[in-house]
Amino acid sequence: METDTAASFDQTTERLPAHQEGPPPRPHVEAYRAASNALARVCSRITDWEAPGLGEWTVRDLAGHVDRALVNVTAYLEAGTEPGAPFVEGPVAYYRAFWGRHDDEGVAERGRLAGQALGEEPAITIERDRVLAQAVVDRTPDDARLRTPVGTMTLAGYLPTRTFELAVHTADLARATGQEVPSSLDAAWPEVIRLAAELAIENGQAVDLVMAITGRGTLPEGFTVL
Repeated sequence: METDTAASFDQTTERLPAHQEGPPPRPHVEAYRAASNALARVCSRITDWEAPGLGEWTVRDLAGHVDRALVNVTAYLEAGTEPGAPFVEGPVAYYRAFWGRHDDEGVAERGRLAGQALGEEPAITIERDRVLAQAVVDRTPDDARLRTPVGTMTLAGYLPTRTFELAVHTADLARATGQEVPSSLDAAWPEVIRLAAELAIENGQAVDLVMAITGRGTLPEGFTVL
């Protein structure tokens, strides 16, 4: 429930000393929260889970794929670190580690299996996974280390990759099911766009991207920062 705090705020004339202001902001956590909330909202309104979703995926398959951005955060933290695994600095390095790996069939199959795992009530399963993942993220420090397929990362380094997946695929799900893309994703888009720009720079695509978004050209066919 939202409350109006304007009156009490107006009555406050002095800020509390810094040491009394509470924990520092965690914008990457709030972006993840916004994206996961948007996913749950879109999924709660889906009526046909076997409709076409994205590419060869059904809506169920696509939802299962994006649900992994919830369950894997918890699973990777619980797995701990692997001795001798490389340390991956952040989200750009994470995606860079996948470049050149052509496993489209594997990704598609994992999506289908994840979709099946959602069970008879996919929206309820996704909401459960969202609540659990968010609780884990909220109580875990940013420097906590987790195990990913490409190496050891900190939570703060890994989480933006999950926000990216959640936001993009929530938009995919909304469009596939005739819904509007939730405005609540506005709180996640800055992080998503920032990461996309960093990936474009890393890929040597910065000029193409800037020219397109400023109306000076169009993106090449098949353009992607991933």
